Amino acid sequence: MTDFPLPYSVDVALSTRSHERIGDRRTDDEWLAEQWADTATRVLVLAGGRFPLAPGGTTVRWLSPRETDDLVPGAERVLLGERDGLVHFLALPRGFRAPDDWGTLRSHGPELSAPDQGFVVQGVALDEWRRSHRHCGRCGHLLDPSGGGYVLTCPSCGRQHFPRTDPAVIMLVTDDDDRALLGRQPSWPQGRYSTLAGFVDPGESLEDAVRREVMEEAGIEVGDVAYFGNQPWPFPSSLMVGFFGRALTTDIHVDDDELEAARWFTRDDVRRGGESGELVTPGGFSISRSLVEAWYGGVVPGSW
Repeated sequence: MTDFPLPYSVDVALSTRSHERIGDRRTDDEWLAEQWADTATRVLVLAGGRFPLAPGGTTVRWLSPRETDDLVPGAERVLLGERDGLVHFLALPRGFRAPDDWGTLRSHGPELSAPDQGFVVQGVALDEWRRSHRHCGRCGHLLDPSGGGYVLTCPSCGRQHFPRTDPAVIMLVTDDDDRALLGRQPSWPQGRYSTLAGFVDPGESLEDAVRREVMEEAGIEVGDVAYFGNQPWPFPSSLMVGFFGRALTTDIHVDDDELEAARWFTRDDVRRGGESGELVTPGGFSISRSLVEAWYGGVVPGSW
């Protein structure tokens, strides 16, 4: 096996356990009611993917149950979990438009504390699932929530539906000269390049998904593949599984349906391009940034 950076040799955002999910409490209606009546309970209101921000705009503004009932009466309650002895809920209102000054995970996620990131990622993923699964896939009937918000049951045919997570691979491929393969999509700002990624096919291993996606997108054959780390990515329901791969070929043939361009970068290319602003590399809290920095050996100049 070719030597690659060790798994989690740099931090991967959103991958740290932030709270206890206490899944065994999700169906305990009496306990849930007691916690909602507790003034110390904290509630994340999420409407259309937006949540309230505390003054300064860098932290979540957690509400009490009473504040939540006043702001969004009748909102559905979902148990998120417990941290530092405090129970946290998610409130999902319908027919409520979030104010424009509320934050989103994409816009404010990198600024949030790790615990708040964990709660918001969980909440956004659940909200996305609930909004996209209103009807039974077997008979088309409207679904009823149960199981503390983690189960949707069809009252017509009895089928139960559970939250979905779609596995995707994201990879940094290097050649024998230790150059990194990065690509860009046509919709991205000028100069922006990132790692390649794609969804796992049915019946496919993660490693084979890496090889297939790189071949499809860039025409590069990949041999050795090594796991690096993973990251929940609720846009809308992915688990991004990061890998390093070693190229067996170096001639790039871009699939125009997937990428606008792809090229090999040396570390000097990345440094010079980042410092000049001609190259815009992954930023924020994407695992793509972690992959690039693990290969680069430190913080990469510039970001997106």
